[in-house]
Amino acid sequence: MTTSTATDRLLSAVSAGVETVELGHPYFTGMPCSPNHPGFRMTLIRRHGDMVRPDGGSAANEIIVTGGHVGTHVDALSHVSDCGMLNGGVDAYEAQAGGKFKDKGAEQIPFMMTRGLLLDVAKLHGVDTLDAGYAITADDLRGAADAAGVTPRKGDVVLVRSGWARNFGDQSVYLGQTDGVPGPNVEAAEWLAEFGIVATGSDTTAYEHIPAGSGHSVLPVHRVLLVQNGIHIIEHLNMEDASERGLTEFTFVMAPLRIVGGTGSPVRPVAVVTA
Repeated sequence: MTTSTATDRLLSAVSAGVETVELGHPYFTGMPCSPNHPGFRMTLIRRHGDMVRPDGGSAANEIIVTGGHVGTHVDALSHVSDCGMLNGGVDAYEAQAGGKFKDKGAEQIPFMMTRGLLLDVAKLHGVDTLDAGYAITADDLRGAADAAGVTPRKGDVVLVRSGWARNFGDQSVYLGQTDGVPGPNVEAAEWLAEFGIVATGSDTTAYEHIPAGSGHSVLPVHRVLLVQNGIHIIEHLNMEDASERGLTEFTFVMAPLRIVGGTGSPVRPVAVVTA
């Protein structure tokens, strides 16, 4: 197939009714952020009229300050270590020398255009939002997959919906420092890892079961996924629109920023579906 023929077929598919469904949140100053990370700030550093060119033109621009794990983002394999080791037996202390990771950095996170699955655990339980501190188990994921008529397979991206994105506007509830946050437990993470998926994501600030009163003190699911299995984690997703549409299987597209030596990247993930 020639390049022009392939391009024509792609454009034909798009014109025939392919559309995208947003799976993340927009970025704004003051949005909820894990207490373990610096927050997002954006302000105009030049405004229209600050400098007007001879032809009457003027430009505005901004300055952005953010951590790599703020808003909808993906974790690099350098993000978490276990007993001083990163995924693949890489020495974390040696790899981070010099202020950036020489291995497992964010620039190594792959561009993802692959099969995506939405496992809607909230819908499985007949609720809009799972209870604070609810532990999503392997049985929950298995049940959500059965209800959707799908089975994870190698190379997939599996998204787990708790409905918690509905609380994104209320930081105290969303972060769950007191009452906890619903999320997959270690058993659920191990179940997903068996399929050889490339990434998994959730609609909470941490892809973890956070019990009441525990805060973000320990993150065992991160170790199972990132360190032990090399599976990237996507957090702060918003799957409400996708859930309302009844999406279960779709083409998942996400392009991380190639931040050399970083531990994560802001992303704008989408589900590509037929109209």
